[in-house]
Amino acid sequence: MLKNTVKGLEAYAGSFNLISKLGLWKYFGVPIIISIVTAALIIIAAYGLSDNLGAYIAKIWPWEWGKETFTSIGNFISGIIILAIGLILYKHIIMALSAPFMSPVSEKIENHLTGGGLHSHRKSTFQSQLWRGIRINIRNLGMELLLTIPILILKVIPIVNIFSTALLFLVQAYYAGFGNMDYTLERHYNYSKSLSFVRQRRGLAIGNGIGFMLLLLIPVVGIILVLPLSVTAASIRTVEALEETNTSDVVKL
Repeated sequence: MLKNTVKGLEAYAGSFNLISKLGLWKYFGVPIIISIVTAALIIIAAYGLSDNLGAYIAKIWPWEWGKETFTSIGNFISGIIILAIGLILYKHIIMALSAPFMSPVSEKIENHLTGGGLHSHRKSTFQSQLWRGIRINIRNLGMELLLTIPILILKVIPIVNIFSTALLFLVQAYYAGFGNMDYTLERHYNYSKSLSFVRQRRGLAIGNGIGFMLLLLIPVVGIILVLPLSVTAASIRTVEALEETNTSDVVKL
């Protein structure tokens, strides 16, 4: 899995040049606007909720002594919780709503890499691509929250919270990469087969998602470039994985 994780991350190196070479920037206009608006709304909501959540957590400590310290801890924990949930919501909102715009991008990359496609594609429309994106991301959102909540609880335990931070990052990375890979898989596999395909290649999803998460650490520029670069990188590696799968199937026959 580590090898595939590195491969997924390495694909970012040539993404910018490939976008320019194939003239794909025009497809990212609407997704970039979606990304900026979504990020702004989540930041505003997080700013308004952080103090309230911190005060609520502080009420758990009923004594006066140590109240100030516990309040500071409560504010810190509330900040982590809001940041984690905000990132989760941001990822899945922009990936779901951008699906109809990202599918053509991944298709052009596939045609460029394979010279015309891997095999006959499943027919899809703007509406079906949007619904597929919403369905995949609602499913991933539920799974990610299910894993994230217990990880956040672990953050209150000293020493353990160091490892829980890394685990939380990897969980977020996996589901980010999952969503990016599905823009290509949507043309080849149905819903259930796509889930199985990504599970078998968790490393590629995590590697792509690590790049996604790292881009978001770059102020302003990150939310502009995150979709173009991560989707392009994911398309490259997903097409390669599909080719390897098809070759393997032919050999077995």
